[in-house]
Amino acid sequence: MKKIAILDDYQSVAKHFSDWSQIENRAEVRVFTDHIADEQPLIERLKPFNVLCIMRERTPLNRDRLAQLPNLELIVSTGKRNASLDIKACEELGIKVEMTDYVESGAPELTWALLMAMARNITTEAQNVKVGDWQTTVGVDLKGKTIGIVGLGRIGSKIASYAKAFDMKVIAWSENLTTEKAAEAGAVLVSKESLFRWSDFVTVHLVLSERSRGIIGKHELEVMKPSAYLINTSRGPLIDEAALLTVLQTKRIAGAALDVYDTEPLPQNHPLRSLDNILATPHIGYVTEETYRVFYRDTIKAIEEWLDRATLSF
Repeated sequence: MKKIAILDDYQSVAKHFSDWSQIENRAEVRVFTDHIADEQPLIERLKPFNVLCIMRERTPLNRDRLAQLPNLELIVSTGKRNASLDIKACEELGIKVEMTDYVESGAPELTWALLMAMARNITTEAQNVKVGDWQTTVGVDLKGKTIGIVGLGRIGSKIASYAKAFDMKVIAWSENLTTEKAAEAGAVLVSKESLFRWSDFVTVHLVLSERSRGIIGKHELEVMKPSAYLINTSRGPLIDEAALLTVLQTKRIAGAALDVYDTEPLPQNHPLRSLDNILATPHIGYVTEETYRVFYRDTIKAIEEWLDRATLSF
């Protein structure tokens, strides 16, 4: 029987959101709820498997790792793209790759939830109630404030619509953004530096690539208003982590809300875990019931079709 591994099922929900029984009648399915970052233990775990079901970018599979998996025939990745999977290496090694569909509402909704939580100090005040305190902070209004959107694609445009509903001023920047495209989304195109200087809230919505890696660095962070907040629900390496730590530790900006990090899961002793001006969540932008149903439904469909082809060829 073929061997199938479901990787990084942190919440142990892969079999809850879809019916794997038909697959299990035809193949051996094993679910791993833990994450292995170290190279050799990971390779030893994955060697026996013919199929890997991977969740977004939780376990990177580069050429070196793929070349050490002689039994691997199929990878099914959740989402429409996966920057941590070497597609070219898969092609050269004869490993078939399938991608699932995706629900796009999760990331912008989380972005807005984080923005509002910071603006009104919701986590602090909710904890106050639990420990017996009462009203220790003063929040800020969104109406009339300026939000700067770095990257005005599908998600960035959705954020612009949310901001308009809250009567905010919307400005935007990205390398290829035009005045016309910005206007279509209800935003005003500004320079990169102006966006960071003028914004009360900066939110990042870019695809990670070699060109965009570190696109927000020391200079951009240091020109932000002392009262400004930064939100990143896209990818951690878009922002220079060392520079971000510095402005947060020195209180150069009011705070940051982060759902993504350079290293995930975030190490236990990472300084971001201990700062009092950060709202940190564990990369849950896409972690919704609707999204998981689509992920696992499409994963099962791809495996069934692959098994059917394998049976016919045999």
